[in-house]
Amino acid sequence: MEAARAIGAGLAIIGVIGPGIGIGLVVQGALTALGRNPDASGQITTNMILGIAFAEAVAIYALVVALIILFVL
Repeated sequence: MEAARAIGAGLAIIGVIGPGIGIGLVVQGALTALGRNPDASGQITTNMILGIAFAEAVAIYALVVALIILFVL
């Protein structure tokens, strides 16, 4: 039973890969935009932080599911 929990938690944490890649792509796009138009830095930075926050929320959900599998089930 312990091994099944560990495997389940490991599979649940795979959900962190997508947001990690997404955050990298968001920052890459923001840096490219800042390089092309430095005058719009305030608006670009605000949108970048919002995008990172939404992607990070998905990663936190995956972490919570993994912790529930490990310690509750």
